[in-house]
Amino acid sequence: MIRVVIADDDPMVRTGLRLILGKPDLDLPGEAGDGRQAMKVIRELGRTRC
Repeated sequence: MIRVVIADDDPMVRTGLRLILGKPDLDLPGEAGDGRQAMKVIRELGRTRC
């Protein structure tokens, strides 16, 4: 499964991307409003990964 973190400063764009990318073979574990937040989300996901 492919894991994708969506990062964009526009909430409408994030919503649109989530709808477009919402496929059974994609995991959307998080999203962020900018690059710094995205890196924080990615680091946190790495810690909780099994």
